Amino acid sequence: MQPTTFPADTPTTAPARSAPDGVANGLADGAPLSVVQGAAPPGDGTAGVLALFETWVRRTPTAPAVIDGDHTWTYRQLDAAADEVVTVLRDRVGAGDLVGVCLDRSAALVVTAVAIARIGAVYLPLGPRPGERRLGAVTEDLDVVCLIGDAAVLPPRHRAAEHIRLPLPGEGANAAGAVVAAFAPPPPGALRAPREAFYAVLTSGSTGRPKAVVVAEPALGTVLDWYRAETGLAPGDRQSLLIGVAFDPHLLELWAGLTSGAALVPAPDDVRWDTGLLTSWWREAAISVAVAATPTVEPMLERPWPQDLVLRHLVVGGDRMRRRPGADVTVTVHNAYGPAEATVVTTTHAMRAADAGAEGPGAPPIGVPLPGVTVVVTGADGRPVARGEEGELRIGGSALALGYLDPELTASRFTAPAPGVVLPGVGRLYRTGDRVRMRQDGPLEFLGRLDDQVKISGVRIEPAEVEAALERDPAVRGAVVTAPRTADGRTRLVAYVRLVPGAAASGEALLTAVRAWLPEQAVPSAVRIVDSFPLDANGKIDRAGLTREATAPGAAGAPEAGAPASATPGERLVLAAVRDLLARPTTVLSDNFTEVGGTSIVAARLLTVIEREGGVRLRAPELLRQPDLRAVAALVDRRREAARGAGA
Repeated sequence: MQPTTFPADTPTTAPARSAPDGVANGLADGAPLSVVQGAAPPGDGTAGVLALFETWVRRTPTAPAVIDGDHTWTYRQLDAAADEVVTVLRDRVGAGDLVGVCLDRSAALVVTAVAIARIGAVYLPLGPRPGERRLGAVTEDLDVVCLIGDAAVLPPRHRAAEHIRLPLPGEGANAAGAVVAAFAPPPPGALRAPREAFYAVLTSGSTGRPKAVVVAEPALGTVLDWYRAETGLAPGDRQSLLIGVAFDPHLLELWAGLTSGAALVPAPDDVRWDTGLLTSWWREAAISVAVAATPTVEPMLERPWPQDLVLRHLVVGGDRMRRRPGADVTVTVHNAYGPAEATVVTTTHAMRAADAGAEGPGAPPIGVPLPGVTVVVTGADGRPVARGEEGELRIGGSALALGYLDPELTASRFTAPAPGVVLPGVGRLYRTGDRVRMRQDGPLEFLGRLDDQVKISGVRIEPAEVEAALERDPAVRGAVVTAPRTADGRTRLVAYVRLVPGAAASGEALLTAVRAWLPEQAVPSAVRIVDSFPLDANGKIDRAGLTREATAPGAAGAPEAGAPASATPGERLVLAAVRDLLARPTTVLSDNFTEVGGTSIVAARLLTVIEREGGVRLRAPELLRQPDLRAVAALVDRRREAARGAGA
């Protein structure tokens, strides 16, 4: 089976500039064009990502490479462990082979990533619990040579396949049990990765099947060069491993630590959704540089910033940032933007305490491009618009991904500049589908999406993928998914479902079934059973009308029930908060949080509301293990009573 081939980009060189901010020459009716080419990359591009790690193995062999609680692995130990895995896999895995990794943030994951890079194979991070059906779909579409993980999380075809036990570290907060490499023959027509690929990540697909983006080592190296230069990450520092493994910023934080001589510190799973626990963990683990998702960080900016952290740089991305750091924030916060197709980070805007209030209220910009990156705001014809005008963001330069494993999809989204548009060193531009505006001084402002794709808690979701997952249920005749926004700007998914005549299925049952197919962020907050879908004047489904309905009061299909007259303060607080966060006014106290659409993302927001309005700080595991909302409320009431008693 032949690998897919991709056109190579010419290395980006600094263009002629008419202003010190790096703006390429060009005028539109006397106004500057919306084109910015980043500065020349700081390195010469000759040092590969893996080679930089191996340099630190030689320079600082006894320095900590991974610190996980009481367990520490040095650079020498990490290197030796990776070599052991290479020895086991070398005869079965080769250059360009896709290797799916179903591990959580741990020393075992880091060793596996290094070993795959050393073999020359392609690292495909899938997360520790990717969902059996989703994982099955991936291995049907892609030529995944083997899956690495706990055998219990693998799909049936790989559970029954040949297994090879891997000699991986078994210690740490998120460590798996016995880890195996499971080999199953690929189905006919499965897509292979090109030999020059370094890693691949999955993004949402409109067909109901995930898309695979493949990235070469030099592209990741471009972003890592910027990250090290911007944060000063160096030996003695501690870089957190906090991002979900299947989310592409995971590649940034993992290799940033390994290519700088710093120590990687895997975060326990419960701190990812509890901001109080997260700041405590940053303090206790002495984290100096971190990457975090926007929904995790924004609640922290609403409260007094803890003053005893050694954290100095916090790179935040994955969703639109609506808050700026206050004067008490002791870290530099980088508002980062970038699709997986442009290797994690494309533009950034750094915010420091000294700048608080300088730019006024409102959302911060997504900033200016990284060195080696070109950004262009275009009209429908693909030509740059004047600064200040809205348009589609297109990205080029040395950090661009190779493309998708599907060559037709690559051809439609990675295109040459429009005729007559000269961008030195740029042969391809990725069409993001994002609507932006370039300010006169160069930074970009994010305005939303041009198409139906939406972002939920930092992950791009195709509503069509969610619809396809719902329609796999034999009881479902059709599904329409909308993405209404709340008054405070949050986006949530609401699904409308028509059932097959005579079928009986509840919204809760459909939500439970669809979790096996979708990433957590793509699971709708509510499923509404309808007899028919409304049509517009053209005979098409009136999606705009459904979106308006989803945001209307009492939109869950029945009038909102008030809290029972005998409800405790905790019950009133929890019930109101959950109804608001899930856009599900019919929620009652006997409902189970996860069964009615609650995810760990929503749980993090609920914990914030409970702390802000109830003065009680719960932990995520406490919330998620309660049988129903009444039990959650009882916990809130007990904590409030205990706090009052202690203060008496």
